Amino acid sequence: MVEIAAPKRTVASNIIVRLFSFILLIFFAKFAFILTVNSGDYVISAADYVTSAAEKAQILDFYTSVFENLIAERFIDSHSKSLCLEPRSSEEIVALRDVGVENAIGVSRKRSLPLILQGTAVRQPFDDDSFDFVFSGVFVLERSNEPVKFAVEVSRTLKPGGFFVVHTKAIDSYSLNSLLELFNCCILIDSREINGLDFSRIREVVLMKGSENLGLGENDEKESTKCYVPHYKRELIRNLEPLISEEPLKPWITLKRNVRNIRYVSSMIDISFKNRYVYVDVGARSYGSSIGGWFQKFYPKQDKAFDIYAIEADKAFYKEYKSKKRVTLLPYAAWVRNESLFFEINRKAIRKTEEKGRGLGKDQAVLSTWNFVTDLDRIMGFDFANWLKNTVSETDFVVVKMDVEGAEFHLIPKLVETGAICLIDEMFLACHYNRWKRCCPGMRISKYPKTYAECLNLFSSLREKGIPVHQWR
Repeated sequence: MVEIAAPKRTVASNIIVRLFSFILLIFFAKFAFILTVNSGDYVISAADYVTSAAEKAQILDFYTSVFENLIAERFIDSHSKSLCLEPRSSEEIVALRDVGVENAIGVSRKRSLPLILQGTAVRQPFDDDSFDFVFSGVFVLERSNEPVKFAVEVSRTLKPGGFFVVHTKAIDSYSLNSLLELFNCCILIDSREINGLDFSRIREVVLMKGSENLGLGENDEKESTKCYVPHYKRELIRNLEPLISEEPLKPWITLKRNVRNIRYVSSMIDISFKNRYVYVDVGARSYGSSIGGWFQKFYPKQDKAFDIYAIEADKAFYKEYKSKKRVTLLPYAAWVRNESLFFEINRKAIRKTEEKGRGLGKDQAVLSTWNFVTDLDRIMGFDFANWLKNTVSETDFVVVKMDVEGAEFHLIPKLVETGAICLIDEMFLACHYNRWKRCCPGMRISKYPKTYAECLNLFSSLREKGIPVHQWR
């Protein structure tokens, strides 16, 4: 009887199988490590969860020291019903109990009974006025995608007279005041720098809930025509790049170079504690002109997702905006009131102009319906200042770029008059004046009636009011 030997795997096939298995193992291990879960509030990564005994001991020692100091200052005592928001581990709650605060609990997406219940900082499974003390560790509030809801929930579950303590990596005065604007239910008791878990400096903020909740967003800011720029915002002006004091002989070169020297506000401060992040491009032209070509590539956003508004009256650019996510096109011209606007058309070059697109005053002068004109191109203008006041609030971080070919001398005074200017955290302004002609030395462009001195005065007056404005190309 002849035995038929079973087929043997070749050495090559064995190597391939083992190599493939090894690659799969590496892939899944890496995937498990970088896996993140979007909680609807903030993103939780594998690094947020504590696993090693040494790390747990370090966390326990750190928070024991923190809570002992808070007890010594009478912000918390043994009878305080206490809550830890989104703790990295149960050691935060253990530390509270070790220092004598027995009635302490945590809330997190990752439940760990009996110390941590399932929930989130913005959706706490507790009744109103439940806690005497609420604690939020480093990065919990910073990473929140819903900071206003975060503040509302803290206000809801914290008893009047109770204390909310938050740790944050942000130590600049701008971020502190942004945090205080979020928690307008509370008053500031203390703010100090301490050593964090990794021995880096962090800020510890102690707030106390008042007897009356002011309510977020329930002030009259949108009705007010006056605005006040606080000192902590005015301090930023000193750190901006200097204005170009002398009129440049070659402005098309000088102003373009100046953009490289800009000191962005968001490179000097932490913008974490804001409700929304908004970029408004007034006179946007094409998407690649300044939104895609500059803002998306170069503006320091600190990993924040900005809502973008493109204000452009030229129909030639509308189609490309349809496919852009998080970009809202406003197909109008920014103006001082809602009305029809007209542009003088150069009939000799109309074909060339239409091919390139006619933006707000790009090749023509803007005229109101109050002017008598003959040869015109008509578009709709809208009250930009009023729109801004109804679109953003003081709890938002707002960046505005304005390039409106001379209309800035109408729009800026209206923004100041209505108080809308104070809603802008950073502004990039192109000021149009009778520049020297590139082609003809000694000759000026007659298109714009303003002088460079008037432009410089416009920039200086805005900075004096506390508005961080930059000279745009």
